[in-house]
Amino acid sequence: MRILAFDTATRATTVALSGTAQGVLESRDDPAPGERPRHVARLLPLIVEVLDRAQLGFADLDRIAVGVGPGTFTGLRIGIATARALASAAARPLVGVSTLRSLALAAADSPEAAGADAVAAILDARRREVFAAVWRLDGIEAVAPQAVGPQELAGSLRETRLRLLAVGDGAVEFRGVLERSGALIPPDESALHRVTAAAHLRLAEQLSPAGPDQIQPQYLRLPDVREPSFHPPVGRP
Repeated sequence: MRILAFDTATRATTVALSGTAQGVLESRDDPAPGERPRHVARLLPLIVEVLDRAQLGFADLDRIAVGVGPGTFTGLRIGIATARALASAAARPLVGVSTLRSLALAAADSPEAAGADAVAAILDARRREVFAAVWRLDGIEAVAPQAVGPQELAGSLRETRLRLLAVGDGAVEFRGVLERSGALIPPDESALHRVTAAAHLRLAEQLSPAGPDQIQPQYLRLPDVREPSFHPPVGRP
């Protein structure tokens, strides 16, 4: 199956394509520390790059997959809006993939997961919070996706009584707190901490396509800035 998958839920922009003569192709953009995400500038060029490398067009795809988070509000809006537009224009089926589930799936197949019972996928949600969820290696969800503080998450991880491999930029950011829960966290530079659209491809094969408008972001919490509510002056219509 030829699937184009991409994710903009984190600071990185990652794109992958399956079903090519070269196998799975991936391109990504990882801003340096302190740099702003470049989703708007890099997403479409990366998509074009992987399609050109495979000598394929949108009409050759069986479906398109997009990461639906949780993640940054701006990043999710960019990725999902792009996926909806491409799916509609090319008349291709569209699926939404959990960014946390994809991160956990990639780690579950790694040598680092040997001896673990489950993988905790943890993304930095800012404001001293993380987006996190836990899946057993057999794919069963052990802790549902949530936005939570690192101390509270550490307590939840201890309560699972599972041998855990914890991955993601949130696991790196709050390593000291989470390691005290007993979780094993790979070195900061490990690729397991990066969301990869290549893992989205495997999940996308198993999901049922939906209409573009049915693909919705999984925010898990309210935005940092909200539009003020409008209250008409008293005594006026």
